[in-house]
Amino acid sequence: MKNKIKNFSAIVFLSMTVMLGGCGQSGTQYAVNFEDIYDTSAEYDSQTVSSGKKLTEPDAPSRDGYVFIGWYKDSGLTEKWDFGKDKVKADITLYAGWDADTQDEITYPENDKDFSSLRTPGSQEESYEYNMFFLPAVDGTSQPYVGDTMPYYEDGVYYIYYLKEGGDSFNHSVYLATTSDFVNYSEQDEVVLEASIDGGQDGWIGTGSVVKVDGKYYFFYTGHTSSAAAEYKEKIMIAESDNLTSFNKVSGWEITPPDELGQKNDFRDPQAYYDSDTGTISLTVTASKDGVARILKYTLSADLNEINYDGIIFSNSVGDFWNLECSDTFKIGDKWYITYSAQDDTLWYAASDSQFGPYSEAKRLEGKLFYAAKHVEDGENTYMVGWARRSESASSTQDVAGWAGNMEVQKVVQKEDGELILAPVDNITAQFQNRRELLIDDTHILVESGSAYNYVDVFTCYESFMLTGNFIYSGEGEFGLCFDYSGRTDKYKMISICPSENKLQHSFNEGDTLISEMDIELVSGKEYSFTYIQEGSVGIFYIDDAAALTVRLYGVSGKPIKLFAGNNSVVFTSLRQYTR
Repeated sequence: MKNKIKNFSAIVFLSMTVMLGGCGQSGTQYAVNFEDIYDTSAEYDSQTVSSGKKLTEPDAPSRDGYVFIGWYKDSGLTEKWDFGKDKVKADITLYAGWDADTQDEITYPENDKDFSSLRTPGSQEESYEYNMFFLPAVDGTSQPYVGDTMPYYEDGVYYIYYLKEGGDSFNHSVYLATTSDFVNYSEQDEVVLEASIDGGQDGWIGTGSVVKVDGKYYFFYTGHTSSAAAEYKEKIMIAESDNLTSFNKVSGWEITPPDELGQKNDFRDPQAYYDSDTGTISLTVTASKDGVARILKYTLSADLNEINYDGIIFSNSVGDFWNLECSDTFKIGDKWYITYSAQDDTLWYAASDSQFGPYSEAKRLEGKLFYAAKHVEDGENTYMVGWARRSESASSTQDVAGWAGNMEVQKVVQKEDGELILAPVDNITAQFQNRRELLIDDTHILVESGSAYNYVDVFTCYESFMLTGNFIYSGEGEFGLCFDYSGRTDKYKMISICPSENKLQHSFNEGDTLISEMDIELVSGKEYSFTYIQEGSVGIFYIDDAAALTVRLYGVSGKPIKLFAGNNSVVFTSLRQYTR
């Protein structure tokens, strides 16, 4: 049976309980009490109602940011109580519904891309125009991708250096895209720092960072050689410039792994920080010692003539990782944080009272499809800039494991307890202004099911869109968003909230093939809000103030997006869909 509901969501539950005073005979009295779970201190006058009589409609309650939409006969808000017609005939509980006061109306743009002729995932991918999830321009027939990012901010502009995979890039040479809003990017055609065509130590370029020292810009980077005869597989190298768009390599300058590491192959990803008070540059480098992934620290003089190794500042204790890639440190409030990406796993962070430790045990910040992210700050906000992993083939239903992908930016939010979460970038959410009609008649819906999944078409998968809403669940089973890949149920792609496992998961093949996941702890009966943003095949699902998860969804454009539940009962409210 198809559920139909339209234009109102966020539900608060105010319960109105009718107490039985007899067996339903004429004249039986019922006591009616009102409760507001959002304001337990609120008091409401009770009513006494005779059997077969109508209720007196109480004054509408109020709630900041919401519009009261009436009383309902069930907690799923499927049937509204009509105070003009309905009569009290038995014990009942009425529930109050709320809809988010977004102060907008449904619009009907006529510029939606038609995907009806683009039947393959590959043809859909080729048709996308990526803006907020930047991709380099096609080079001939080749689509290059964004590899490890190295963000830098100056004078209102975010300079996002990245290792370019494919196209005109030689062995992951460094290219540049700039933006002032994380929505619109300008791509520089010329290479910023090129891998050595003649081979040598930097026959391949690895991740690094840009730092400004006394008016000069230094670009620290990883020089990786494929020469079997080389003593060191990786060294830290440097280039310099008086501008931010091109750099010249400094011949002969290098840092090699310290002898105490006991290995010469794994030594990379320098991140530089300049302290003008001391006139020194601090440099962190990722490496391994005794088979354990580490982060090292160096102190350099501003003229680069003095190089001192300060030792290990962080050792991995969670997960079996041989390297903590693209490490970075930054401060929010009075707390320092260190972040890194672990191979085929996820983005991690740890906290400290000082920049270089000691650090707490690491926690996951995102799933494995948001990779190699580093921070950039503009004096107001802190962001993580990385890349969204892709599949080597858009038609794959088994993995999302390709190196490099689309550029992705998320805002870093510090919670009251000092923990970090990721949130949507304000400029990204602000561009979604056109509120679209849902595939249900209201803005709330009850989705419940036993052991088999129950699916309800609710949204439309446009080329670029944002979904928002609230949910309250009462069971232990899964629920979330479902995307039609090929018209076959067993090929559905899903974003699942799994209370029994404390996981937020992205999976293919109706949940059989796990792609990525994040830890999350939710409470049954509590209301949560969510935001989902998708452009092309890249999406990010946020449970606000709780978790973020990047997903990759090929071949789903132009089809309905479903809400689903299995072994659960979920009330979704204040549902909205927006396009740009």
